[in-house]
Amino acid sequence: MAAFEGEKIEYNVGMGNHFASESLPGALPVGCNSPQMCPYGLYAEQLSGCAFTVPRAKNLRSWLYRIQPSVLHTPFEERAAAIDAEFQNLVTTPNQIRWSPADEATGADKNFVDGLELMCGSGDPCGKDGVCIYNYCFNRSMEGQAFYNSDGDMLIVPNIGTLHIKTEMGKMVVEPCEIVVIPRGINFAVYTKDGATCRGYVCEIFNGHYEIPSLGPIGANGLANPRDFHTPKAWFEDVDAAFLVTNKYGGKLFTSHMTHSPFNVVAWHGNYYPFKYD
Repeated sequence: MAAFEGEKIEYNVGMGNHFASESLPGALPVGCNSPQMCPYGLYAEQLSGCAFTVPRAKNLRSWLYRIQPSVLHTPFEERAAAIDAEFQNLVTTPNQIRWSPADEATGADKNFVDGLELMCGSGDPCGKDGVCIYNYCFNRSMEGQAFYNSDGDMLIVPNIGTLHIKTEMGKMVVEPCEIVVIPRGINFAVYTKDGATCRGYVCEIFNGHYEIPSLGPIGANGLANPRDFHTPKAWFEDVDAAFLVTNKYGGKLFTSHMTHSPFNVVAWHGNYYPFKYD
């Protein structure tokens, strides 16, 4: 699949809302989150973006209803990192510096994960404090693959090329001059149309999550408005095939294998999800 060509991608509208979305009628349980028997024989799983005991105003979690439980995979094995996440290997200098956009040739025959290049960073993902900034450059779609980041949220800024992104919550199309945030722990895959080169930037934060700044003295309608944020609606694929899942954990990359698509969430509800903004 090259991209989502010809598909009408629909979104939920809002930021910080509690959304409910289902791609089959009646797939969301009524009255409880985890019944003894879910509709369609689905498996209920909670995805948490914070500690379980956080007060309601700061609690981030979504319930996902999947065809197969997410634990059905081979043991994770560490892989040779395509990105060097060891900050001690970076150059330290007090001079004013900048970096140019990645040469498009560096993205030849790479997918999104392999095309990530660490430019600077600080802190420690294991201590959940700090930030990483990457260039990305790639021209190959993540066919039969998925990626999720256990270290932090990733804010992706396309510079060249439209990103077609599958997530566990649904599909998104992100063009240059838009940004997209994939929160920690959510599976996603990035596709490019007809082998076109995609280039841009990623800001990964280890502590907390991206949120809209408070307004204060600038008034009720300043800065970004919640209604300008778009969140995917439920979509799923019921595919029995080999899938490679890559996980970033503690600054390292690990791989596992599944015999089914990880994008098998038929319905979901909650306030923890990916979103995009123009």
